[in-house]
Amino acid sequence: MSGRIEQDDQYELFSTASAPIIPAVTDPSSPETPLAHTSLLADKRWLAIAAIVLVAIALRPGIVSMGPLLPSIIDEFQLSHTVASLLTTIPDLLMGLLALPTPWLARRYGRNPVLLSALLLLCVTVMARAFSSTTDILLLSTAGVGAGIAVAGALMAGYIKGNFPTRAAMVMGIYATALSFGSTISAAASGPVAMQAASGWRMGAGIWSVFALIAVVAWALMSVRERRQGEVNQPVAKPARLPFSNPTAWMVALFFAADNFLFYAVLSWTAPMYIEYGLTPTIAGFVLASFTAVFMCANPILGALSLSVDRRGWLAACALLAVIGLVMLAMAPMLAPFLSIALCAFGLGGAFTLGMTLPLDNTHSVDEANAWNAFVLTVGYLIAAAGPLSVGYIRDLTQDFHAAIWLLVCVAVVMLVLTPFLQPHHHKQSR
Repeated sequence: MSGRIEQDDQYELFSTASAPIIPAVTDPSSPETPLAHTSLLADKRWLAIAAIVLVAIALRPGIVSMGPLLPSIIDEFQLSHTVASLLTTIPDLLMGLLALPTPWLARRYGRNPVLLSALLLLCVTVMARAFSSTTDILLLSTAGVGAGIAVAGALMAGYIKGNFPTRAAMVMGIYATALSFGSTISAAASGPVAMQAASGWRMGAGIWSVFALIAVVAWALMSVRERRQGEVNQPVAKPARLPFSNPTAWMVALFFAADNFLFYAVLSWTAPMYIEYGLTPTIAGFVLASFTAVFMCANPILGALSLSVDRRGWLAACALLAVIGLVMLAMAPMLAPFLSIALCAFGLGGAFTLGMTLPLDNTHSVDEANAWNAFVLTVGYLIAAAGPLSVGYIRDLTQDFHAAIWLLVCVAVVMLVLTPFLQPHHHKQSR
């Protein structure tokens, strides 16, 4: 699709053209008029977006809340920074490892049952982690958190592609914004909740199971509504193949990996780093919250501004902002922490939205989009898992965060270098 077509569809998000999944009413004796049918489509789309938002809000607090709570967890369990980084690394690894089997699970058992099971697992394990008595239980429950996030997140791109084919970038921006909203709330509130609660970090970690429970209820209602309206998933005779031999797919996956390497590294260690620099846990949590808040603001802005499927200019601008912010953070972390972290966050946030849209730009069907998305998530998150781990290891090795931040600068430069290679592959073929 051309940038012109996508721009013209800006105001047709709820039109019948983008909603093929509800069968048209053809019986002339039916009381359902075309106007009523259009109203039904619009109503369904708002409900779908509401469910997408509620699920997205629940998918990050289980990871993000660990950042402000890491110093307390390290003290209680006597962990090294390298082991503590596993509280973020394990979910990242699982988001990569479980991206490949998730489309098969959805075809085998149905998208909604699989998604609901993942959200329920997330709800239970977030709460269970708050009652951990040993390091093994802490890490095992974190694996459950990561598995729930991984499976639920892997299904959302295909759902958006199938239900909003002409406005995938905009809805993906809404989805990414909701992810960041959940991140921002948990980043800002986990530290203060832990300080006020008698159970300390355990309340700060466990309270976010409420978000997962709300997501379970929201998607259960969506599932019931779809069944009542007769919507069914069409079986796929031959599932789309993973794009292992497509160079563009590898470039997209590496860009997504670099963006998430930086995101999860900054997410995990910003608060502990600034606590070491002398800030209180609350102020350090606010610095982290400013990162997630600006990240959240960048999501819909870039989703709305990037109207052409050739998004390389915007991707380069986002990567450059991330480089500038991280260089400032490396050279003078206490000079203007809120400014440097904001520049980094805006760049990474915009790149995240567009990076999640790139698999959709390169595909023409829901199943093909699921295959590309699974490939990108697998490669991307497996590499991204090294972000928190490498920062924690370098911190243990050097006894401060300075060298680790320069590593992040180098990754941001790689991200910038990749942007010229991100033109959709079917555009290259048409030329």
